[in-house]
Amino acid sequence: MAEGIEAEPGVLEERVLVAETPGRAQGRRVPLLSKFAYGVGSIAYGIKDQGFKYFLLLFYAQVVGLDARLVSLAILIALIADAFSDPIVGYWSDNLRSKWGRRHPFMYAAAIPIVVTYYFLWVPPEGLSQTQLFWYVVLLSILIRTIITFYETPGAALAAELTQDYNERSSLLGWRYYFGWSGGNIMTVVSFSLIFPVFATASIDNGQFNPDAYRVYALIACAIIFCSIMVSALGTHRHIKDLPKAPPKRHLTLGVIFREIGETFKTRSFAALFIASLLGYIASGLGAGLAFYFSTFFWGFSPQQIGMITAGVFLSALIGAPIAAIASRTMGKKRGAIIIGLIAFIGSPLPIFLRLIGVMPENGDPILFPLIFAAVTIDVALIICYQILAASMIADLVEEAELRTHRRSEGLFFAAATFMRKWGEGFGIVVAGFVISTVGLATGAQQGQVPDVTLFDLGVTYIPIYLGLYLAMIGCITFYKLDKTEHEENLRRLDERKIAQPAE
Repeated sequence: MAEGIEAEPGVLEERVLVAETPGRAQGRRVPLLSKFAYGVGSIAYGIKDQGFKYFLLLFYAQVVGLDARLVSLAILIALIADAFSDPIVGYWSDNLRSKWGRRHPFMYAAAIPIVVTYYFLWVPPEGLSQTQLFWYVVLLSILIRTIITFYETPGAALAAELTQDYNERSSLLGWRYYFGWSGGNIMTVVSFSLIFPVFATASIDNGQFNPDAYRVYALIACAIIFCSIMVSALGTHRHIKDLPKAPPKRHLTLGVIFREIGETFKTRSFAALFIASLLGYIASGLGAGLAFYFSTFFWGFSPQQIGMITAGVFLSALIGAPIAAIASRTMGKKRGAIIIGLIAFIGSPLPIFLRLIGVMPENGDPILFPLIFAAVTIDVALIICYQILAASMIADLVEEAELRTHRRSEGLFFAAATFMRKWGEGFGIVVAGFVISTVGLATGAQQGQVPDVTLFDLGVTYIPIYLGLYLAMIGCITFYKLDKTEHEENLRRLDERKIAQPAE
């Protein structure tokens, strides 16, 4: 049926049927249990993500004794490997033909390898030299990041397949990000509230610096990761028959694959969102990589207090997810992301700035902890909200690309999303490592051993980098142009094309 021609009697009814047939989820509301299963799946990535962001630099630099610059370099090398693995896995999952569909075989296959590699990251062999430790971190980081891609990219891509409704996608991704943040945060809270206090000894009065504590952390984390993956894969398995199918078999060469990847991503909206997300995640990784340095050395908090601040993320996730759904309905995703992003980028460095100019209470003052707790909780809620909106904006690009390329490419788009998140946050941790080295915070330093001038330099260095990244992010996202009206028009045109297909 040509565009602009009035539909003949019966065509409207046929269009509705097309929209409800397998492979077309326009307007479909996702069952609550399926939303739960889809959301729970992000706990696996959340735990891995929290471990890399919050613990890895601190563990290897302050506990194991590897130079912080070498830890950062190891992560950087792993990031380069990500640049190749992410699009390949995304494209592969878009084109996989199996009785379990395009996504689930990858999800099941990744469960055990990710658990094994993640465990050994936190239990390095004793007696290794600096060079050997460096290559140990490099190898394990590459393996973990590659294997998690085989799970997270296909798993996250289900959001664009389970529903095509503009607002329902924000709701569905709200579940994903809620569990990714709050579920992933479980291990951080457990570590500071239970594990680290138990491993305090006469020679190591803060269990956070006891290497034996991380062995227990790894065992518990791996058990939760495995359960998360299996609950998600099994809980969404029943939808396989209704999801879009892989394209017909065809001869694919590397030239064809990379040409099609380029065609899929060749839009201004994708470029704007890609660059904006990278900048935002770099800022997030920088903040996360230094979070425990600020909590431990800058604010002088105890492990129990740090555990309570980290537990505030549960409240942040409860606040951030519904705000994203409301913003999507009332302001639209782009405008909501810009407004919320502008507010959020101020929150993280504000308490540090106030301390530098002598306004914040001194360490040990009873009012300091509640102030930092409230500031962190609200800021993280806004960051979660922004990330949900940005992920939902990526999902909406799937149909725009399908109109141009005649291919469903959920896997590619969510591979890009996974890449942005892993690469951006990973590079942020790299920056954090060089910040630590630049200000002269000594490897192996314990709480109370860092000079005030070093802590002042840490704050002065962190604030302009963080704010610059977030302002650049907001500037880039203004170039994204897809809104609800255009998204619904894309769905209408795709349905018209499918109706006309037999006549071609």
